[in-house]
Amino acid sequence: MFSIGDFAKHGRVSVRMLRHYDAIGLLRPAHVDPFSGYRSYTGDQLARLNRVIALKDLGFTLTQVQEILDAEIGADELRGMLRLRRAELEAAIAADEARLKAVEARLRSIEREGSMPSEDVVVKSLPAVRVAELTGTASGYVNDEIGPVVQDLYKQLFGALGPITPSGPLIAYYEDDSDGERVLIHAAVPIAAETDGSEGFSTVSLAEVTAAATILHRGSMATVLASYQALAKWVDAHGYRASGPAREFYLECPDDGDKWVTELQQPITKA
Repeated sequence: MFSIGDFAKHGRVSVRMLRHYDAIGLLRPAHVDPFSGYRSYTGDQLARLNRVIALKDLGFTLTQVQEILDAEIGADELRGMLRLRRAELEAAIAADEARLKAVEARLRSIEREGSMPSEDVVVKSLPAVRVAELTGTASGYVNDEIGPVVQDLYKQLFGALGPITPSGPLIAYYEDDSDGERVLIHAAVPIAAETDGSEGFSTVSLAEVTAAATILHRGSMATVLASYQALAKWVDAHGYRASGPAREFYLECPDDGDKWVTELQQPITKA
C-alpha cells in the first residue's frame, strides 16, 4: 500500500486534491488508520484516479465524473466518451481561434482608419471565364457563417469534377439572396473541358469586367475584413460604385491558411 504522499506522487496529483476526493466520496482511501487518520491507497486505485483526472480535464464536473465511474463503464466505452469529448473541445478551440482571427481583422480595420491604401489598389479589366460552380446560402456575411458553406461547396465541387482538371485558380463570389436576408454563395473553378450538364455542377460563363478595383489580401480568409474595407473605402473615395458582386480570386492556397494570397476583385463604374 502507498501513503497518501506516495500515491499522489505516482498519480501526479496533489495531496490536497486526494483529500478533497476522499471528502466527496469520489476516491476513498483503501485504508484509514483509526488512530493517526493516515490514509493509504493500493496500486489498483491508480486506475480510478486516472479516469477521474482524464474526465475532469476534459471538462466534466466532479459530480458527472462520479456518476460515470459509479456506472462502472468499461474501458472501451470510456475511451469512446473521451474521444467524443475531445472532439467537442477541439471544435470549441477551433471556433475560439476563428473568433480571435475575426477580432484581429476588426482591430486591423480600426488601426487603418483614416489611411487610404491607394498604392495597394489596382484597377484592371477581368477577362471572361468559363467556370464549373456550385451554389449555397449562408445567413449573413460573417466569416463563421460563410466559411463552412464555401468549404463544403468546394469539397462537393471537386468530387463532381472527376477527371476534369481546373484551368485556373478558384473563384468565389457572393450575392444577396432573393429574400434580401441571406447570402447566395458561388464556389467556382475555371474549366476548359466540354460538359453536357450531367456532371453534378453548373457550367457558367462569367462575363468580362471592363474595370475592377483589386487588392491583394495575404493571410487567412478569417482576416479578410480589413482588406475588403480598404477596397471599399478606395472605391468610394475615388468616385466609383460597385457594379456587380465582388470576386475572390485564390492565387495561392497552401495548407497553412495564414500563407494564402487572395485577390479581391470589385467590378466598378463611375458614380
